[in-house]
Order: sequence, then C-alpha cells, then structure tokens
Amino acid sequence: MFKTLFTRIGEYFMLMGKVMKRPQKASVFFKILMREIYDLGVNSFGLVVFTSIFIGAVVAIQMYNNFQTATIPIPIVFVGFATKAVLILEFSPTIVSLILAGKVGSYIASSIGTMRVTEQIDALDIMGVNSPNFLIFPKIIASLIFNPLLIALSIVFGIWGGYIAGILTGNWTTNDYIMGIQRYTPNLFYYYAFTKTFVFAFLIATIPAYFGYFVKGGSLEVGRASTQAVVWTMIAIIITELILTQLILS
Repeated sequence: MFKTLFTRIGEYFMLMGKVMKRPQKASVFFKILMREIYDLGVNSFGLVVFTSIFIGAVVAIQMYNNFQTATIPIPIVFVGFATKAVLILEFSPTIVSLILAGKVGSYIASSIGTMRVTEQIDALDIMGVNSPNFLIFPKIIASLIFNPLLIALSIVFGIWGGYIAGILTGNWTTNDYIMGIQRYTPNLFYYYAFTKTFVFAFLIATIPAYFGYFVKGGSLEVGRASTQAVVWTMIAIIITELILTQLILS
C-alpha cells in the first residue's frame, strides 16, 4: 500500500516537472487557455452562484438561531458580520473548492484519460510535443485565474443569500444585516481565504490530470480514474486546509 502511495506521489511530482515548462508556441497555448477558462471556469459559474446563495442563507439562519439561544444575548447586527466571516474563512474557499473538485476534477480526469486510451497522447509524444505541458499546463493556469474569481463571487452571493433569508424569515432587518456586513474584517481573513483558493485551484487542476494521464485500459478504467481523482483531490484539499490553517491563523 505505502509503496503504491509513494510511487504515485513520485509519479505526480515527476509529471509536474514536465508540465512546468515554457509552452512551445505562445499562440497555441493562448488559444487552449481561453478554451480551458471557459470549460473549467465559466461553465462552473451557475453551480457556484446557486450553491453560494443557499449556503449563505443557511449560515445566516444558523447564526441567528445560535445568537438567540446564547446565554448572553448577542445583538442581531452580528448576524451579518458572522455570516460574512464564516463565508470568507471557510465555506466559500473550502466548500466551493470541494464542489469544483467533483465537477471540474472529473472532467479533467475523463478528458485526459480518454485521450490516453485512444492513443492521442502517444501521438503527441511521437510528434515531439511535450504532452504534459500541452495538456495540463493550460488547465493549471485557467484554474489559478478563474477559481479565485469564483470564490470571490461565492462570498458576494453568499452574503446576498443571507440577506434574502432575512427578508423571507423576518428574523432580522435589512438595516441590521447591512450594518453587520459593514463591520471591519481583518485583512488576514482575506489573505487566508485566497491563499487557500490558489492552492486548492492547483490541486484541482493537477491531481485529476495525473490520474487521467496515467490511466491504463479502456473506458471502464477512465471512469474509475475519474472517481479516484475526485476522491484524492478532496482528501488533498482537506489535508492542505489543515496545514494552511495552522500556518496562517495560528
């Protein structure tokens, strides 16, 4: 088991060494990058917005209920502040990244895996093309560019979801909620959130690419590789979050 694990880790870093090379043709790279931004980022916009609105609403309602049952009553104005803080620190960077690991990760693993089993990657290698750089590097750059934008949108729409929850339930007024979200938030919160986002974006792009690149067999194995890619990407995100939380917030 450990030998297999360490072998996979070694293969992953060796693959990343081949990926991190200068593209052979800038024009071709830019064209592929625009396609990857659309496939990996733009196509995830609706899912991120929909999820964030409901996450924000749930967080705001939970905060309100916790404040009401506290031994010492907490002013309602803190519902907005607590919702914003929780979204920035945890829910938007982590939960949305886990969702993207499932959606984007399976797409990356299956698309590259299909190219492997249909021998398209072998054809690129025969033509002298650096296939890891050609296939994976644009996906990494696209994720690093667009994932932070998705997380920022998630925070905004999550806060809006909390606002909608207040209107629908009547538990807090619009003025109280807005005053809460206008309270000062330490810059460290944003630094922590977007540091996690960049690291998670890299993991979401590279781990599924690794599983897809080294798949062997046919369509059944591609499906299995996609499942493994999502599982291991989520595990890597959770472990990395623990490490980054200890390093940044402690």
